[in-house]
Amino acid sequence: MEYEEQQVLKKSEKSTVLLVRETCSGKVFVRKRLKGCHSVYYELQNAPHPYLPVLYGVEEEDGCTVITEEYIPGGPLGMAAPEKQFRSVAKDLCAVLSFLHGKGIIHRDIKPSNILLAPDGHIRLIDFDAARMPKDGAKQDTRLLGTRGYAAPEQYGFAQTDERTDIYALGVTLAQLLDGAPYQARYLPVLRKCMNLDPEKRYQSVRQLEAAFFHRRRGALLGASAFAIALAAFLWLGFRPVLPPQLPLPQNGIQNGMASQDGPQSAPDAPVALPAPDSPHWDGETGTALWGVVPESGSDGNMKYRWRLYCDDGTGPVLVRESSMSGNNTQNNEGLLFEVSFAAWLEKNGDYHFEVAAAGDGVRYADSGYARSDTFTFTGENAPLLPEPTGLQWRAKYSGEKMVYFAVWDNLDEYAGGDSFNVRVYNREGWVVYNNIWTKAFMQSHGDGGIWLNFPQPEDAGDAYRFTVQPQSSRPNNYRSRPEPDPTSENSFSPWLTLQENSGS
Repeated sequence: MEYEEQQVLKKSEKSTVLLVRETCSGKVFVRKRLKGCHSVYYELQNAPHPYLPVLYGVEEEDGCTVITEEYIPGGPLGMAAPEKQFRSVAKDLCAVLSFLHGKGIIHRDIKPSNILLAPDGHIRLIDFDAARMPKDGAKQDTRLLGTRGYAAPEQYGFAQTDERTDIYALGVTLAQLLDGAPYQARYLPVLRKCMNLDPEKRYQSVRQLEAAFFHRRRGALLGASAFAIALAAFLWLGFRPVLPPQLPLPQNGIQNGMASQDGPQSAPDAPVALPAPDSPHWDGETGTALWGVVPESGSDGNMKYRWRLYCDDGTGPVLVRESSMSGNNTQNNEGLLFEVSFAAWLEKNGDYHFEVAAAGDGVRYADSGYARSDTFTFTGENAPLLPEPTGLQWRAKYSGEKMVYFAVWDNLDEYAGGDSFNVRVYNREGWVVYNNIWTKAFMQSHGDGGIWLNFPQPEDAGDAYRFTVQPQSSRPNNYRSRPEPDPTSENSFSPWLTLQENSGS
């Protein structure tokens, strides 16, 4: 194929990156000419991934490696993004790095300018010029590559780089993206572990890091105040190349060495607003809220909703709490419904109603409008508290070849079948790494009298966890939910569970 050079995107002593147009088809690509042999590009050409640019050609020419790559009209990542977009970027990066590490490829130059936000809302990891594959028996790298400020200590000749090197740079990158964000405190402990100078003290795999960011519940509902839904577009930095009029003009900066696009690019379609949840209502006097499911809400198979709870004590409705929830649905004689207990937030006597909206993913779907429920009259302000759980313990048993864990306590018989329990799991640093909410009835039918905690990963051997239990009433006018102690006293915790080498979930 023949190409017409349109613009020099990058030029140095060791490489030249051009924006080119194929003469016959008119398609636009990026052509990279790198001195020496870069065998990693041959491996990448045979290992496509949705978060990597497509490689259309890799060849040797006059002692250089010539790569023809997909052109991506996207821009580098910016700082202080909305939390939802930050989590999406982190999840995409974990996915692509896990894929690369599975192929034995270490990127060695993770940084914001090498991560593009493409028009489909997902990232593309670019620039593998410094990438390598670990060598058996090598004690240190023979070439010192990477970017100062992002490169791990082992990249300066102290040891051989491996996947933990990318974890270090990923931690620096994500910490930089968090700079100034109002939610940054939630993630900094995880990122500090990524950035430990000692590779042995970092996460040992991307899977471990991903687990620290994205602990997911199965069974009931997860309170997602730490997973706020944000719809603002992700910020970008960079510059715009001056292209001939017939070329597609990138809207968000340039791809610093990437490649092709089939004809002119149009802006992605605006997200479509989801329908509001149908028939939000209270389940009698249980303090449980119900509404019709919106299957397209949320992402990754988890429906998500935003809600607001109001109380009117005779002086007008006042907002009590607002947050978001994600999880599964329930089936009853009313149909397919989403169910969540608000009993823990019923404190002052009055008439309560809630409003609920379906949460979009910000790419295909936008949030719906809010739908209002009927009214529940709460009179249990002075009712006695539910009993405090006593004798908290871990129960472990094998499920096939894996060890699974349950939270149990010894006074479960003192509660009604509809009462629910919010179990929060803490790590040694005091972070909540997982939580699950089951009713007593569900515990007895599915958990052998306990709540299944699907958080440990096999790589976590040696880590320790403990949990608390917050009972939530299904009879709020007769028994109040127990408040979560703040701060949590030592007496409220279970004993520590230290994971063994053969543990899993």
